[in-house]
Amino acid sequence: MAVGPAVLRGQERGAAVSSQLITPRVERAIRAGLDFLASRQTPEGAFGARGYRRNVAVVSLAGMAFMANGSTPGRGPYGVNVNRSTEYLLKHCRDDGFITTEEGQSHGPMYGHGFATLYLAEVYGMWPGSEVRDRLAAAVRLIVNAQNGEGGWRYQPEPMDADVSVTVCQIMALRAARNAGIYVPTETIDRAIDYIKACQNPDGGFGYTPQSQQSLFPRSAAAVVAFYSAGIYQGDELDRALRYLATFSNRIDSLTREPNYMYGQYYGVQAMFHAKGEQFDKWYRSAANVLLRDQRPDGSWNDDICPEYGTAIGCLVLQAPNNYLPILQR
Repeated sequence: MAVGPAVLRGQERGAAVSSQLITPRVERAIRAGLDFLASRQTPEGAFGARGYRRNVAVVSLAGMAFMANGSTPGRGPYGVNVNRSTEYLLKHCRDDGFITTEEGQSHGPMYGHGFATLYLAEVYGMWPGSEVRDRLAAAVRLIVNAQNGEGGWRYQPEPMDADVSVTVCQIMALRAARNAGIYVPTETIDRAIDYIKACQNPDGGFGYTPQSQQSLFPRSAAAVVAFYSAGIYQGDELDRALRYLATFSNRIDSLTREPNYMYGQYYGVQAMFHAKGEQFDKWYRSAANVLLRDQRPDGSWNDDICPEYGTAIGCLVLQAPNNYLPILQR
């Protein structure tokens, strides 16, 4: 099975940067985290504990963590795990395009659908046959049809209310699908970005909805990633958002006491990666130091959702300099 050209390009571009930032200690932490995930994956490909057992978002994030290390379907040290993750998600694609499992649903199944769509877009081109493309196209159609009148999405696959967090998740999925060659209406992206902009506050941060105007780091980092995912690399809204995020560069440790810390790490490292240069280097080193400190002896990172979720995000953050995943390619 051939490695996708996007992965190869990412490997070439990421080699110089990763050799500087991914130190031997970081490399050991990554391997321990991935080994933990591999040990927790069931033969059918599921992950998760507590209420998130078998959740498709956890499966998708763990699968991307393996791919961020350079493994692809059937190849590399975690190639078997990538296969299992992909097969699990394909098995749980409904005929209407919704990717979900009844027993693994959280309060917001559109989160799971967004992450699963993103994952299938990342693996597309490296999986034999047309099943991934067919399922991915159906998943995209569901997202497009579920967009509400404001331009956003919420917890259920229907055009009702919306919030920044779920909306960003769908924007990233649509961007990855478009990169894979799946048709995504330009109007859908434009309306989604209008919704994100409507949630921005004067301080540059973002509220949960246009009516809930409290700026918080996790959703503000997510909003910045949404801009980049939509192809917006400059502009007043982005500049103000980056200035807001920069205020956290020297106090990442304080974020560990805030809700949704690992979620914020996931989007924060992507936002800074696209910002490039010293801004990313500084952010990555600070984030890595906190993650190295907090990693458990078994290689996992804890999170209120489940340790598999926390560990997948920890591994994704630490492997960002590799630049292997198409969503991280500048």
